[in-house]
Amino acid sequence: MTFAIAALGSLAQGTRLDTFRLLARNGPDGLPAGEVARQLNVPQNTMSAHLAILTRAGLVRFERSGRTIFYRADLDSVRGLMRFLAHDCCAGNAAMCSALVDDLVSNRR
Repeated sequence: MTFAIAALGSLAQGTRLDTFRLLARNGPDGLPAGEVARQLNVPQNTMSAHLAILTRAGLVRFERSGRTIFYRADLDSVRGLMRFLAHDCCAGNAAMCSALVDDLVSNRR
């Protein structure tokens, strides 16, 4: 529950949600912090603060390569968060949650 509260709290801000979604789209390669700031048109110092919040919440990981820091979405943590949120879905009746699963699998929004 502590992780879910931290993760959802960190995503409850527009720039951080956009940042997480951008990193998730870029998969395991991630993006340099400066590129994230550039693509989202956010000042680098502001982006650093947002990335730090997402990292502390466990949704984003980083790796230093020389002078560049690459950030990537921690998709294992996201899977855990989704399992936590869906655990009690429809009182455990998996058939009732099948529409949600179908939407996720078909990549519909």
